[in-house]
Amino acid sequence: MAGLDTVNASDGQQAVDLFSSNPPGTFALILMDIQMPVMNGYEAATAIRRLAETGQRPDAATIPIIALTANAFADDAYRARQAGMNEHVAKPLEMDRLLGVLHRWIS
Repeated sequence: MAGLDTVNASDGQQAVDLFSSNPPGTFALILMDIQMPVMNGYEAATAIRRLAETGQRPDAATIPIIALTANAFADDAYRARQAGMNEHVAKPLEMDRLLGVLHRWIS
């Protein structure tokens, strides 16, 4: 619909593995659900950011990570930022808001 190619992960660990196993520049942005099995979105975002800290993936420090969650309270947005996410988008999704966020973070 927006002309973007996407790759889906079924859980947080798979999201970390997909990011770390692909070369830098493969992904322009990560949309991260919070409530996932195996590893939740907070843990997955923290793990991705840690890849930059350890020197494994310098781009892990700068790739935009956007939280997508039904958790819409201010505390949830704060927790997402603490985990290293750049922005918080609450569900149900408003497509104009989501597209605006995507355009803001993808050049």
